[in-house]
Amino acid sequence: MNGEVDRNSGMKRVLGRWDILVISFGAMIGWGWVVSSGGWTLKGGIAGAAIGFVVGGLMILFVGLTYAELTTAMPNCGGEHIFSIRALGAKPSFVCTWCIILGYVSVVCFESCTLPLIFQYIYPDFFQIYLYTIGEFDVYATWLISSALVAFCLTYINMRDTKITARVQAVFTIVIMVVGVLMMAGALFNGSADNVSGFMFKEDDSIWRATFLVAMVTPFFFIGFDVIPQAAGETNIPAKKIGRIILLSIVIAIAFYVLIVLSVGAVLGYDGIMASDSSSSITTADAMTRAFNSKAMSKVALIGGLCGIITSWNAFMIGGSRAMFSMARYNMIPPVIGKLGKHHTPVNALFIIGLLAVLSPMLGRKALVWMVDAGNLACCIAYFIVALSFLVLRRKEPDLERPYKIKYPKIVGCVALALTFVFITMYIIPGTGATLVVEERLLFGGWSLFGIILCTYSMLKYGKKFGKYNANIEYDIDED
Repeated sequence: MNGEVDRNSGMKRVLGRWDILVISFGAMIGWGWVVSSGGWTLKGGIAGAAIGFVVGGLMILFVGLTYAELTTAMPNCGGEHIFSIRALGAKPSFVCTWCIILGYVSVVCFESCTLPLIFQYIYPDFFQIYLYTIGEFDVYATWLISSALVAFCLTYINMRDTKITARVQAVFTIVIMVVGVLMMAGALFNGSADNVSGFMFKEDDSIWRATFLVAMVTPFFFIGFDVIPQAAGETNIPAKKIGRIILLSIVIAIAFYVLIVLSVGAVLGYDGIMASDSSSSITTADAMTRAFNSKAMSKVALIGGLCGIITSWNAFMIGGSRAMFSMARYNMIPPVIGKLGKHHTPVNALFIIGLLAVLSPMLGRKALVWMVDAGNLACCIAYFIVALSFLVLRRKEPDLERPYKIKYPKIVGCVALALTFVFITMYIIPGTGATLVVEERLLFGGWSLFGIILCTYSMLKYGKKFGKYNANIEYDIDED
């Protein structure tokens, strides 16, 4: 695919408006809207879950406003890394980018493990050739092989061409939207307002707590809008429009989640949701079955969930590889990770993420849930540092060209900073309902320790070059 080569990164500027919109939205809309809708409503009630997503979405929206301005001011590959290194320096930038990489990689690994479960729901006899048990989870050969094959295909596509990657993302995102609209239409014609009014909020909790418990889990489901800043150096649209698309994708994602929660609630009501949850069924699939009075429609919901896995997996490969690429270009991790292949893509960074996607299912499902929760905390830390960078740059560089300049920057920045801090503390303080369990703390601590070791090594090896841009990393590019 032809496209102007960005002189700063060496990547091709081939992504248009639609491309970055579907990458961002597809990243945020994964498998959760199919499998977790029942859990959300049982946690907070139907109205409590919907309001919880609005509250969590508002936190993300405030953070997104800071991203929108910073991305248009610095439209280069690396996103959070570029913002934080300019505002706060190399060490805080390392922390920020290292955290966001954990968030991205954890989602990729989680989706790699979740994919075979969808195959099992569609084909109950899918799991064959038992291998071993880990964490009370049985691992089968078909579990590992199916994940490895998809990991190989997505890694290859990402290495091959960014534009092709975006087209794949668009196809699967359209399918998600079609299935989501079908669910909403089914609720409109065959749902009941009485089902919603009969289970507005969880009975044994206050309205505030019911809403808060759902709001605390929502950041994980909105992670993904920040993939656009990571790939900003590959866009070929005016910088100001990038900021608008970031915010648009967040608003669409909030609306999608809220409408799915209300639709499932209107179709099933409390009794239906409880029955689905107690039978370990998939609530949204059950809602589709009842809304259309057809078991075949449950398969349609599962196909939508399958597409959601692919779009999240694909988008976070883009985001994670660009974050690693940027760190390598600034001598924060081994520069060889920043190598570009002949198609102007960060092949080594993509290979690492693809390899992790192949290996992660070997750990079973439990460990991956822990990794995702640890990654959720890591993303909130990265968002906090970005909000801080936004405020610092507003003060330090008031004349910086900002094509998308938001109003009331101090209010927006401080609100984003405060909200992300609250979410961080809720993951750490015991008894909040969102506190990380011991295993998740150990995973986060291990990733942090690895980061400290890597940062120390890079500082000692590269000295004053640590945190300085390196334009001399090996290329393997066929010039156009």
